[in-house]
Amino acid sequence: MTLKRYILLILLVSGSLAGFSQLQVQVKGKVFDMTQQVPLVGVSVISTGGSGTQTDSLGRYTIYVKESDSIWFSYLNKGTPKYPVVAIPNQQNFEISLHVNVTELRPIMVKQRNYHLDSLANREEYAKVFNYKKPGLGIVHPNTQNAAVGVDLDQLVDVFNFKKNRRMANFRDRLVAEEKDKYIDHRFSRALVIRLTQLKGAELDTFMVRYRPDLVLVETATDYELQSYIKQCYDRFMKWKQIMGELRKEDN
Repeated sequence: MTLKRYILLILLVSGSLAGFSQLQVQVKGKVFDMTQQVPLVGVSVISTGGSGTQTDSLGRYTIYVKESDSIWFSYLNKGTPKYPVVAIPNQQNFEISLHVNVTELRPIMVKQRNYHLDSLANREEYAKVFNYKKPGLGIVHPNTQNAAVGVDLDQLVDVFNFKKNRRMANFRDRLVAEEKDKYIDHRFSRALVIRLTQLKGAELDTFMVRYRPDLVLVETATDYELQSYIKQCYDRFMKWKQIMGELRKEDN
């Protein structure tokens, strides 16, 4: 082996080790509630580089990140500010308390709370539609002592107004469906997918449609679990892409 090749080999190995060591920065610690006494279970710990984990039954976590990354904590669908790894004074004991009072939570809280799907502004604007109920027969209760009791004619007419009733019910269902779609878009966002997969253009469009999660997954998954889902889907997407490429080569 010549001297030049030997030097080149040393540089390549040292460069690889430097890159590897950057990926092996370990940050660990505990997460507590606002009293700084009670450890929190199931808190998502996420890095800007895409790695993540969750706290265990004792509130402990360990995450491996790059030195250039930042980490943040998410619990009950609420995230903390991002903390640059290089600015953490003690990376082996980074403890943090979240503004959560455990006495106000259910006895067991592993998953994040269900998101309140409705937009208040939207509900106020379409209050009549969201509060719509199929009309039934009503009885008129007179205020005067001598007035007769009879059927509410307005409700009687509405009962047989089939087109109006069907139109109102369909409109309400459509608004509810739109709210659910917007919530899925909010969590399964293009920005998040791009950050985790680096997909762009037509491939990104295909991925967003092909692996769009349903409402149940989006409602119940923590931030860490949702990111894990996206990464798993990305692995399947790349395998599918490879298979399709090989099939095209065979056809040609």
